[in-house]
Amino acid sequence: MRFKTLTEWLSWQEQLNPKEIELGLGRISTVWSQMHPAGLQCPVITVAGTNGKGSSVALLDALLRTAGYRTGCYTSPHFFRYNERIKINGDETCDQRLCESFDRIDHSRNNLPLTYFEYSTLAALDLFIAAELDVVILEVGLGGRLDAVNMIDADAALITTISMDHMDWLGDDLEQIGREKAGIMRCGKPVVFSGGTPQSVIDMADEVGAELYLVDRDYQYTTENSGCWHWWSDSKSYHKLPQPALLGRFQKQNAAAVIMLLNTLKDQLSISEEAIQTGLQKVSLMGRFQQIEGRVPTYLDVAHNPEAALALRDNLLSQPADGPLYAVFSMLKDKEIETVVTIMSTIIDTWFIAPLGLDRGATVEKMNEAISVHTDKISCSVSITNAFAMAQQRIPLDGRVIVFGSFFTVAEALT
Repeated sequence: MRFKTLTEWLSWQEQLNPKEIELGLGRISTVWSQMHPAGLQCPVITVAGTNGKGSSVALLDALLRTAGYRTGCYTSPHFFRYNERIKINGDETCDQRLCESFDRIDHSRNNLPLTYFEYSTLAALDLFIAAELDVVILEVGLGGRLDAVNMIDADAALITTISMDHMDWLGDDLEQIGREKAGIMRCGKPVVFSGGTPQSVIDMADEVGAELYLVDRDYQYTTENSGCWHWWSDSKSYHKLPQPALLGRFQKQNAAAVIMLLNTLKDQLSISEEAIQTGLQKVSLMGRFQQIEGRVPTYLDVAHNPEAALALRDNLLSQPADGPLYAVFSMLKDKEIETVVTIMSTIIDTWFIAPLGLDRGATVEKMNEAISVHTDKISCSVSITNAFAMAQQRIPLDGRVIVFGSFFTVAEALT
């Protein structure tokens, strides 16, 4: 074995390919066919979109495991440990199995310079085959058409909402981005699109010959004043469903799409209404409008683009408080910082900003420039840890704290 520890393997992978991101399926498909010519022998669900992917994967996993199926989930990025990316029946993969899988990949790649993400994708699929699972759920890392997970022909696909993000890679308008994400569709296979726009997703389904299911056309949902909600399609209905355990106004939208997708797979993955009811109450996911205990109500959210910021603002407005709202904030420099700040500035009283300590992180000066257009209540720190501590110390007891802007921001605050 080339290395003995997971840390050594990951450090080496980061240097193996000079490009952090190199879209394309040629390299990874070659290695995968060498490793496992027969491929996965269970149903595969692929999830793409701009926002809501992680929540949708968590919902699928919770409902399917509640129904008794053994699941494999591949997601990215991670918060604390690389092992979070690959879960088998809800459990993170251990270091030893990851190292053994990396060694198998290393012996099969014939010196192809795989990227860090390609290595993790191959390891996930390799470990899923060894685990003999009932169903595999794959989250697209970036885009869809050329993302590494798209080398697998999914039995069903879910596309969440689509908005402007990763424009350098996916295109500079929603229609182009939509076509890239729609690249996970397959002829004759069901695909649920929970967003409704852009039109390019709908057009791609026609071109590919996929079985497209749209919200408000093929399935619908509504909420009662009591908080419970109902879901129905032409062939199935569920009444008095509980609120998903994930906080946030858009989680029912994600859950409704997940229920539609599972109904398209009922011949392969039958799931009872009782399992849906229970699974909705058991689902959990870090960093999605997550509330943590503290001196005052404190929320953490990985919102890092305008659509996610709008959703976060709505979620905070739905839970008003008498006192001020303090924000602990940092973003990556290639994101739409000014737009996100403009959206959130209408509800945030004081900003606590800090660098992420990454080459990709925005400078304090850049964030300060964007925020100062709206307010002078800005406090700069050397780290997210310091900014978080300062916000917690200064916030009045009737106030709240929101930590947002990036996975990295939330991860450091949680630490």
